[in-house]
Amino acid sequence: MPDKRLVFAYPGDLETLTGGYGYDRRVIAGLAANSWDVRLLSLGPGFPFPSRKTLQTVDEALSALPDDTVVIIDGLAYGVVDQAAGKHGKRLRLIALVHHPLCRENGLSKDVAERLLASEGAALSHARHVIVTSPATAVQIEDLFGTPKDTISIALPGTEVLEQRRNASEGAIRLLSIGTVTQRKGYDLLFESLGHLKEMDWHLDIVGGLEADPGCVVALKNQLDTLALTGRITFHGAVPQEKLSDYYCSADVFVLASRYEGYGMAYTEALAHGLPVIGSGAGAVKDTLSVGGAIYCGVEDVQALNAALSTLMSDAEARQRLADAAWNAAQSLPRWEDAVKVFETVMEKVAQ
Repeated sequence: MPDKRLVFAYPGDLETLTGGYGYDRRVIAGLAANSWDVRLLSLGPGFPFPSRKTLQTVDEALSALPDDTVVIIDGLAYGVVDQAAGKHGKRLRLIALVHHPLCRENGLSKDVAERLLASEGAALSHARHVIVTSPATAVQIEDLFGTPKDTISIALPGTEVLEQRRNASEGAIRLLSIGTVTQRKGYDLLFESLGHLKEMDWHLDIVGGLEADPGCVVALKNQLDTLALTGRITFHGAVPQEKLSDYYCSADVFVLASRYEGYGMAYTEALAHGLPVIGSGAGAVKDTLSVGGAIYCGVEDVQALNAALSTLMSDAEARQRLADAAWNAAQSLPRWEDAVKVFETVMEKVAQ
């Protein structure tokens, strides 16, 4: 019988309310349910810009692991622990879990992006295998870092489909966006678009952490003041996963104007709730939304966002058609057990 023990290492707090951490939690739970002995290892705070002390802690933590230990390291940390990966990569069986390349985060200076590109490439060269969350990210990892295709596996995020479709709300159209408030999520683009649609009756709820980029939050609130939209948009902050369904079920349209996504779990969760979806962005967004029930608006295309929002807010029949298509499309989306099987296959391979 194969050894079903592993270490799952992650940055910061595993309970952080973001899609990436949510993915990690679901995979860990699935592995544990399949009788894997999963040891959790926090690598400390500050990633992807850790302090020297944190990097020293990472080195010490990896040094303490026995030879041939299978170690999955979340990419938010793995991409900047290249020195530790180089030191321990031959002794440990390292697996990198990459949600998206760190250098593709929006708002980075050229120097910082280049530094992340170099460190992540170096770190990945020491991994026995790389797990990514979408085909688009697999292609990027191969192109950016020269990672051999046969050492990359794709574990698409799972989706839980509701048994019943949601009920439409009455009154103002309820728009919903879910995602940490950062430049990459494109809230400024969405606000610009909604600024052209002030004559329509709508309200936007934004669910997502406000702590990751305080400067972005300030800029967005200033933008709302300039556009005279302050009373029509509510920032709710991050909420626990079990509370998210309440927001999905009370919405009429899900819209997220991201600049880039490694997959876009919020999009598929919205589809599963039977919500018509409007989305944008580079990376995996177009592929994620291609299943149906969604309008893809390109990359940073405010006019396309205007057109999609205007159509769905003004035409109840169009909303219902897209909602039906969304719920139907969600029936064929991957499940979490599918993602867990990918992890199991990879771990069994690297353990040989």
